[in-house]
Amino acid sequence: MKTTDVLIIGSGVAGAAAALKLAKDPARRIILITREPDPRESNSRYAQGGIIHRGPDDNADLLVHDILEAGAGASLPEAARIVAEEGPVRLEKLLLTEAGIGFDRDSGGELAYGQEAAHSRRRILHVGDGTGRSIIEGLTEAVRRQPNIELLTNATAVDLITYPHHSRNPLDTYGPVTCYGAYVFDRNGRAIHRTLAKATILATGGLGRIYRNTTNPPGARGDGLAMAHRAGARIINAEYIQFHPTALEVPGAQGFLISEAVRGEGGTLLTPEGQPFMHKYSPEWKDLAPRDVVARAIHHEMELNGYPYVLLDIGSHMEADKLRTRFPNIYAECLRVGIEITREPIPVVPAAHYSCGGVAVNAWGESTIKNLYAIGEVACTGLHGANRLASTSLLEGLVFGERAAEHIAAQVDRLYHPEPNSIPPWDESNLIHDSDPALIQGDMQTIQNIMWHYVGLIRSGDRLSRAIRELRHLQTEIETFYRKTKLSDGLIGLRNAVEAGLLIAQAARHNRQSRGCHYRTDSVDGGDRLL
Repeated sequence: MKTTDVLIIGSGVAGAAAALKLAKDPARRIILITREPDPRESNSRYAQGGIIHRGPDDNADLLVHDILEAGAGASLPEAARIVAEEGPVRLEKLLLTEAGIGFDRDSGGELAYGQEAAHSRRRILHVGDGTGRSIIEGLTEAVRRQPNIELLTNATAVDLITYPHHSRNPLDTYGPVTCYGAYVFDRNGRAIHRTLAKATILATGGLGRIYRNTTNPPGARGDGLAMAHRAGARIINAEYIQFHPTALEVPGAQGFLISEAVRGEGGTLLTPEGQPFMHKYSPEWKDLAPRDVVARAIHHEMELNGYPYVLLDIGSHMEADKLRTRFPNIYAECLRVGIEITREPIPVVPAAHYSCGGVAVNAWGESTIKNLYAIGEVACTGLHGANRLASTSLLEGLVFGERAAEHIAAQVDRLYHPEPNSIPPWDESNLIHDSDPALIQGDMQTIQNIMWHYVGLIRSGDRLSRAIRELRHLQTEIETFYRKTKLSDGLIGLRNAVEAGLLIAQAARHNRQSRGCHYRTDSVDGGDRLL
């Protein structure tokens, strides 16, 4: 058993920012855990485009306007205002000053600002096309330097420890649901430990891996969302799953993200015959339309004409040397699979990319469970509404990671740990099976196919009802298997994936109005329109 002041589950930009802010008090103890062997591995690492700052002709009001416009009327103005006002200041202090992130600069040594879709100004800071990797490497090194942060890798959270559920005192039934840490699976020792904390922060990232086509890494399977739901936290906006319009569609590299910044720098979408088409779907923005519009437009072109992919041409719009400098990772990965992007277009398809909803939190990251916070993609602050504006995710994680840390710091001395003996150890009795990777992989592929075909870019009541029936049946089978099987990371992820899938499908069926990235053909507001 471990005890700490604050337990943070997830080591991406949100979890790292919260840990570093909390660690400023040397007397405060923080445990930061990740299921990955390498703490730098997270959704944050794969963010290519960049992070919003404030350009020379920019201001907070303009950014708020762009966020609310992209959010299709469902973004919370308060959350947009917090990010727009606080974001640049927090970014400068943490990323530029403390972590020393080497953002790209122009020939005069000033910060270079990129343009991305649906932004009215150039305001995106970047490090080539590997911004997330640079940020997370810098933050991880800063975390390692803090003596009061215990960084645990290969540690998968299984379930949150909550009262009254895990309390041995029946009188706790009458109190509020309160979180006191988590049961954590040690992937190396294959044992489950109790980690008790005065406050717990979920920073587990997204859930794209429950879809067949995704830009997300293997760990993005809805762990935090499912754990919070099982504990009784309120989940909102789960139906709003954003599909990135342009993931590489070449054998051996499926799902590799082709950044929105490529279109921001002049890239155009073409049919396989070489004809542009975005003007038909968004006459004003064309290739710089919001990503939900672009993703559905590509999907429609593919479905209507039987295309296996569409093409993204950047080589005709940028000089070769500039292209290789601006997008070094995209250039190298495409070259690896035989595409020279300075001379030929890139085959792309839409892919599940970002969960705009999640665990409902307030302006300080507090969930509806006492002492449980959620930050980053697992949380729903209201910022993204029905469709996330490009490059807001890293900034949201940083801003609300620090805000949650500040809220905890102001009250953690008044919080307490439960009596260790009052929390039962993990019950491993009656576990008669070893975890079978083939069964787990087969069930996961079934979930991914159900989600892709029935709860994907184009939805309907019939599709969603079928998804819910099939996912419920599968969840019953998985839960029965789970109750008799020794734990593994894969089994934990499978259980979480089917629960996350059901949450999305049920929310999507409940919401009969097409909005943002939730599109229904049978929408009550006229779903026959594509955009």
